[in-house]
Amino acid sequence: MSRPTRRAIIMLTTGILLIGANLRLPITMMPPMLDSVRRAAGLPTSLAGLLTTIPLLMFAVISPVVAQLGIRRGNGQTLLLTMAILVVGSYLRIITGAWALLLGTALVGIGIAGGNVLLPALIKEKFPDRIGPLTAVYSTTMSIVASLATAFAGVMSLHMGSRATMALLSLVSIVALIFWFLCIPLFGHPQTLATGKVVRPRRPIMSAPLSWAIMLVFGLQSLLYYSLLTWLPSLWATAGFSQVAATTLTTVFQFAGLPFSILVPTLAYRRHGEAIVVAISAGGYLFGVLGMLVFGTNFALNCLCAVIAGFGSGAAFNLAIILFQKKAVSAVDTARLSGMSQSLGYLLGAVGPLVFGLIPSRVAVLLLAAVIAAILGVCGVITTTHRTIFPNETNE
Repeated sequence: MSRPTRRAIIMLTTGILLIGANLRLPITMMPPMLDSVRRAAGLPTSLAGLLTTIPLLMFAVISPVVAQLGIRRGNGQTLLLTMAILVVGSYLRIITGAWALLLGTALVGIGIAGGNVLLPALIKEKFPDRIGPLTAVYSTTMSIVASLATAFAGVMSLHMGSRATMALLSLVSIVALIFWFLCIPLFGHPQTLATGKVVRPRRPIMSAPLSWAIMLVFGLQSLLYYSLLTWLPSLWATAGFSQVAATTLTTVFQFAGLPFSILVPTLAYRRHGEAIVVAISAGGYLFGVLGMLVFGTNFALNCLCAVIAGFGSGAAFNLAIILFQKKAVSAVDTARLSGMSQSLGYLLGAVGPLVFGLIPSRVAVLLLAAVIAAILGVCGVITTTHRTIFPNETNE
């Protein structure tokens, strides 16, 4: 197969970035205006948490389905379908009524699952020589847009209302859908790599022991991130910090991981880089949460702990994405490995906050997080000892 033209490279790269921009935005825009959205839809307070839990559950259920659909119909075509579902879900949430809000939220989850699973496979398929840089750029775009949505959604909703805010921010999904539609001629044949060969799955992905280690890496980092993001404000408030200070520290935790969206995809492909990223991932979480236990109400030192834990968070998520690409020989196996791992990962991400919330002791919660971080490190080390998920295959 001939090399892609400059125009094709620019079109596909821009499309990947636009899809990446929508993989967190529809979720992170919600918390700052959750109460007003709930009231407008007539949703009981007890069910408000569903607006953040439903997408995670949809990720868990839909990820394997999306992976198989990508293999059969092509990553590009499947992403077009899931982006269309995302647009429909985003604007369905604006319609009056709890049913529309919950159904729209479920559709948003399905749409995002498509990008979560298939973008790593698409990058490996179309840009096998640029996997690290492109993954870094789309991951960074995803994180920046998500952070900006959280920062501005609340202010925007005060001036223009929550529905208008959701409609305006959701325009990003329409732009991505239209642009990706224009990329249809560049999608190529399903299951075709840059070599021009059609690659079909030969062995069940779950038969490879390394697949389970990678699945645990993604699952445990998801569990830690969503559990800590949910409960860190309460944990810091319980320790004696004001609500403002606790919120500030949680924001620091979120933003601290941003640089690793750029660093990890490049570092992981260097000599010993994968092991270094594993150490940052597990060590960041481990020393960050243990530090929170030790430093009491010292704001500066807790801020340092938030930064360290944030480093672990950013490194761990991007490590998992890189493992999907690096440990699979083909784009087909990348999609299958991504679908399998994200199914368990987001299930843990949805259940984790509930489990953490059942633990009455702040000390016990942080110690549990430290134990999970240590297990994450062990699973990460296992992944560094194997080149591919199937030992008799080699990465091209």
